[in-house]
Amino acid sequence: MQSLKGKNVLITGASSGIGAALAREFARLGGNLILLARNRERLETVKADCLRLGAGDVRLAEADTTDYKAIDAFIPTLEEKLDYLVLNAGITQRSLAVETDEAVDRRVMEVDYFAPIHFTKALYAAGKWDRTTHIAATSSIAGLFGFPQRSAYCAAKHALKGFYEALLLENGMKVTLLFPGRINTPISLNALEGDGRAHGKMDPGQANGMDVDACARKCVRGIVRGRRQVRVGGKEMISCFLYKWFPGIFFHFAGKVSAV
Repeated sequence: MQSLKGKNVLITGASSGIGAALAREFARLGGNLILLARNRERLETVKADCLRLGAGDVRLAEADTTDYKAIDAFIPTLEEKLDYLVLNAGITQRSLAVETDEAVDRRVMEVDYFAPIHFTKALYAAGKWDRTTHIAATSSIAGLFGFPQRSAYCAAKHALKGFYEALLLENGMKVTLLFPGRINTPISLNALEGDGRAHGKMDPGQANGMDVDACARKCVRGIVRGRRQVRVGGKEMISCFLYKWFPGIFFHFAGKVSAV
């Protein structure tokens, strides 16, 4: 892949999981990184990894993307225009649709949809990105079709896809939507159950999922090459094929697939 030396890359949700792996991949290409997440200690670990791997520079920002006052205060501290904006922070859910409190629906939508939208618009208003900037947003395979015990997550990720595709069409932007399947990350530990409690378990589907660094390599390769979509995962990705070409088979089997 081409060198990104001198290019400025901002990644949200960069302290763990896919976000941290994306940071490491951009570091390997020599980019200057701005890593934003809530956990400073984990961010420091990711920073050390990125510097070791060849990042030109690494800056850290400790913030929750749904804390809009903190985000609005952070944005003016950016002196440079962004070459890549990677919106990865997110949260998922593990509960039946009718047994999920509306507060959980709203929380998932806030984190997975409204927060990246606010960040994108606030950065634009501050002149931190323009049509030369490449935006990447992490949706999910659940952003392509419904899936059991993911109603709020599916809704938020579908909305994210719609917004950034519209942005691409309106402005001729360079936009890549990432659609990971089951990736070996700790995302299920912090998933929300129907009453808002943390799921607190590593689901077998996640534990046996695709290696997160392999996922990140494919994602960054797709971003740098300017692809509009990157779909990455294991055997579960056959669902995308079935949904498009054999919807009857998809809907017959999808509800029987283990939701964890």
